[in-house]
Amino acid sequence: MAFLVSPGVQVKEIDLTNVVPAVATSIGAIALPAEKGPVSSVVNITSEEELTKIFGKPKTTSNQFENWFTAASFLSYTDSLKVVRPESAIVNAGANSGILIRDDDHYLASFSTGQGSHGEWAARTAGTHGNSIGVQICAESTAYEQELGASYLTVGEDAVGATTVKVDDVDASGNAFNVGDLISFFSDSGHDTPVDDYNEYEVTAIDTSANDLTIRLKDDPNGAGLQNIIPDNSYIKRRWKFYDLFDAAPGTSQYNTDNGRGSNDEMHIVVYDTTGDITGFDNDVAGNRTSSVIEIFAAVSKNSSAKTAQGESNYYADVIFRQSENIYWTDHISAGSNWGTDTTTTYTEVIPITIDSLTGGTDDYAVTAGELELAYDFFQDAESQDINLVLGGSSSLVADTAAAHDTHVTMINTLVEERKDCVGFVSPHRGATVGVKLSSTATQNVKTAFDLCPSSSYMVFDSGYKYMYDKYNDVYRFVPLNGDTAGLCANTDQVQDAWFSPAGYNRGRVRNAIKLSLNPTKAERDILYRARVNPVVNFPGQGVTLFGDKTALSKPSAFDRINVRRLFLVLEKAIATAAKFQLFEFNDEFTRAQFRNLIEPFLRDVQGRRGITDFSVVADGTNNTGEVIDRNEFVADIFVKPNRSINFITLNFIAARTGVAFSEIGG
Repeated sequence: MAFLVSPGVQVKEIDLTNVVPAVATSIGAIALPAEKGPVSSVVNITSEEELTKIFGKPKTTSNQFENWFTAASFLSYTDSLKVVRPESAIVNAGANSGILIRDDDHYLASFSTGQGSHGEWAARTAGTHGNSIGVQICAESTAYEQELGASYLTVGEDAVGATTVKVDDVDASGNAFNVGDLISFFSDSGHDTPVDDYNEYEVTAIDTSANDLTIRLKDDPNGAGLQNIIPDNSYIKRRWKFYDLFDAAPGTSQYNTDNGRGSNDEMHIVVYDTTGDITGFDNDVAGNRTSSVIEIFAAVSKNSSAKTAQGESNYYADVIFRQSENIYWTDHISAGSNWGTDTTTTYTEVIPITIDSLTGGTDDYAVTAGELELAYDFFQDAESQDINLVLGGSSSLVADTAAAHDTHVTMINTLVEERKDCVGFVSPHRGATVGVKLSSTATQNVKTAFDLCPSSSYMVFDSGYKYMYDKYNDVYRFVPLNGDTAGLCANTDQVQDAWFSPAGYNRGRVRNAIKLSLNPTKAERDILYRARVNPVVNFPGQGVTLFGDKTALSKPSAFDRINVRRLFLVLEKAIATAAKFQLFEFNDEFTRAQFRNLIEPFLRDVQGRRGITDFSVVADGTNNTGEVIDRNEFVADIFVKPNRSINFITLNFIAARTGVAFSEIGG
């Protein structure tokens, strides 16, 4: 502000209300091979229900269920998990062939303008899941409903119960009958007088050589035939299979009418489950044609410029992208040459109605170590991905060996060591404890496996697997405990603070565990603890409990405890965030005093909440010398004394003589 020339009052505001912000401490992260969901993309998951909706159910193939239930176990303690589905040999199903579309961003970048070689549609996510998806288009009014004339009269009298009907011409070109059509019979050319009480029959097959229609009663689970005699020369009304899901036939939209654009731009689209794998209904067996419908898009437009009354795009490709959970649009049908244009002419009609059963989708749950590592690489950038607890899942996903386990642990360790703001959690490989009869042998297996692993205060090892019920497949399974160990840390954040130990009877109770693959004795727990492994123990009558709070640091240090490591992560993250506001200020005593006044109340609060016993903040001329200032640097030394968790309790019981005062007893 300019200097005052004449007397006056100049008003300035100086904001000294900054505080050290609260930081997240309970966000988990995992790489999860799945049956569906975005690929090579970070997705935020808040519950097991959402996990199931986006990434599907646990599978038995290649131990995929181990990672799935690791994620689900973590979500039983908290509501914040970031999931990346690894990119392996997986492909989205397409109308003509498979195609890999990783996620919405990938679609917009590479496929949103059309991919004719793959047909009109692709499944929204990669995997065989998409092979169950069918798509039907009703692109004009006669495809929706048509009263057929004398060229298509029935031939001969068809008896009650018959499952075939002969007509004059089934029209091999497809302009009259299509598989899936619903037909009914009338005695007059005006189609006013029914000969079969308005019963409708689904066309299940067409014999063009014999002009025969194979039929079954609509929605009948037993596939019943004709309910009444159909006389010779009866007239036929043909309707689209899904006509009764819509209010009217497609026509010309109000937008096109109001703006003088082309006619016949509307279409109806139905997405349905062809096998029952998605909905649980089997359309062919149950005979229920509507139970398998999963999405409906009414009166969408072929006009690329069309708008709804609310001003949103009504262009069918845009609507599908915006609203569908099951498919992407990938191209116009071959007959629709002027679809996707803004024209004043009539939009191309399509008869017959297209029926696409998507194919070519593939699964791959047996991911390689490299594919898994690439998935975890999406969590590398600390600025864009705020995570605190990295779940290792199952090393047995790649191979059930100590060597594969070491590779797996090293991969997780590399991530957390490079970030230095989160902790990795890993379990031993499956074969170390699952199915091993002697607990002493299992204990040695676990020790051997973790002896190969690097020393790190950013890693936490547990002792094995828990046995739990898989409600999705109605079986019991062993799953790794690292999801629970990380979950106990997240739960501790909710009930206490991150600097409290997650172990023990107060905060270390493992959920949904029937038994353990290894339930170590006291002597075995001693072996594991010396090997930097936190035992999980099933105490009779007391439940399954995390009974250790060590990090994987091999040297004696305050950082060999989970609570101390997580305390410093909270302090470092919170204070570093606050310190960003000192950037580009002057390194003078005013700025340094501001910084101290910002940090010290925060540390006093942590001290009051039992995280530290004492602290000191030094940011003055002693550590901000002229040389430091000339290098455009600012230095602050923050000394803290962390609180320590109790791992060992000694109780001395002393017998005293009668008549002796306790104050007289030494010791």
